[in-house]
Formats: sequence, structure tokens, C-alpha cells
Amino acid sequence: MTDRIVAPYDRTVFYASDGTGITAETFGHSLLSQFETLSFRQVRLPFIDSVDKAREAVLKINHHFRIDGRRPVVFSTLVDTPINAIVRQAEAVFIDLFASFVEPLEMELGAKSTHRIGRFHQTAESDAYKRRIEAINFSLAHDDGQTSADLEQADVILVGVSRSGKTPTSLYLAMQHGVKAANYPLIPEDFERRRLPEVLYRFKPKIFGLTISPDRLAEVRHERRPNSRYASLENCRYEVAEAESMMKREGIRWLSSTTKSIEEIATTVLQEIMPGD
Repeated sequence: MTDRIVAPYDRTVFYASDGTGITAETFGHSLLSQFETLSFRQVRLPFIDSVDKAREAVLKINHHFRIDGRRPVVFSTLVDTPINAIVRQAEAVFIDLFASFVEPLEMELGAKSTHRIGRFHQTAESDAYKRRIEAINFSLAHDDGQTSADLEQADVILVGVSRSGKTPTSLYLAMQHGVKAANYPLIPEDFERRRLPEVLYRFKPKIFGLTISPDRLAEVRHERRPNSRYASLENCRYEVAEAESMMKREGIRWLSSTTKSIEEIATTVLQEIMPGD
């Protein structure tokens, strides 16, 4: 008897760390983005700093191996050797970031690394770290036009139709570059008025637009609200056409997110809006 089910994803991915897991997750996302035709269930396993927690992690990983019928992928930044050895016993493809990168550097540099847990987070009091945390909080508070308060603090304001990539780009800019990014959806009411949301005109130099092909937009929206007018190809064609016309009319810089990664979009935004940074 087996408890295997047909999973709505291709593989489960774990991010194992003695800290927050953000480093492992960021690296893992970069690699997984190369596999655009696959979908992943992603699980963070942070603060694995004891033998008991390591064994619990193994149980979770093995559970998904049994359910999925496929080995999970584990991206690890575990430093403690005994803990690392325990987690490696799981039924999974294990990608050890330290073994992959630190050990070759040790050989090349002729020096041993400190292999200290949480070494990265000793920089937590640095200005750069604080700036990123502030930027993340700002971007979360200003996601999807939730508030117009403090928009003067925004470095970038992204606009575009719903599901064109504004939220992930905003969070990537905040996490990786410490950029305070707000985002506003362009909605049918804006198209009827043929104007941007009024509050944005004061900050027009900070605005950057995202668009997307109607076919791809319909696919993405269908996953969220299947068989709805919101996801219909006809509606997606209308909204994209209206949004692009508005951007051209308002003189807003923009690009299509259809075939670009979040990293590519963010780099373009930085070059266009913050060229001196």
C-alpha cells in the first residue's frame, strides 16, 4: 500500500539552513528559474541547529519523497558537520552550497574557512542590511496599491495590469538591492478615464511599466481564477492593449515580462529609473 498521490507540481524543493534559509532560497530560485516548464512546491526549513531538528527535517523530506514518488531537491547552507550529515541521509537530491563553493575556494586560496554558523548574519547591523529590511517592509506595505502613504519614499513605482509581474519584481528589488518599490495595478476604471491613478502623477519620474502578452496573461490568470472573465483571452487582450496605450500616451518607460526572468526585469528597472546607483 502506498500513500503516493498525483501532485500538482513536478518536484518538492527544500531550503535547509541553520539560519533563516534566505541565502539557500535565493540561490535555489536562481537555479530553478532555468526550468521554466516545471513547477515546484517550495518549502523552507530554517534554524536547523540541533540533531533533533535535523532528524525532523529528514522526516519531512522523506514524507514528500513517499507522497510524490520522486526525490525532493534540497538546497542546503548547513554548516555544522554532524547536522549536515544527518540531513544528507534523506531520500533527496542534496545540493550543498558550502561543499560546492567554499571547499573549492579553500583549495585555491590555501586557507580554511571559518565554517561558523550564522556568519552571514553578523552583517545584520550593517547599513546595507538595514536598508534591505526597510525596503522589504515598504514593498510589502505598498503592494498592489494597498496604500499611497509615504510614496515620496519610493525609489520605483511599478504599474501594469494584474499578474504582469509587479509584485515579484518589487520584492526582488527590495531583497536583493534595498530598493523601495511600490506597485499599482492598472484596472478597467483607469482605462475608462484614460488616466493613471491620480496619486501617481506627483511621482511620474519614478514610474516604470510592465506588460505581458495576452496569451501568457490568460494562462497565469486562469490558474488563479479559472473560467472567469478576468482570465478570458478577450479581456486579457483588452487590458494589455489599454495598458500599453496608456504607457505610451503618458511617456512611461516599460517592458514586456513575457519572456524575461525577474532578475532581467529588475536589472532593466534599475538601469532605467536609477542609472546612477
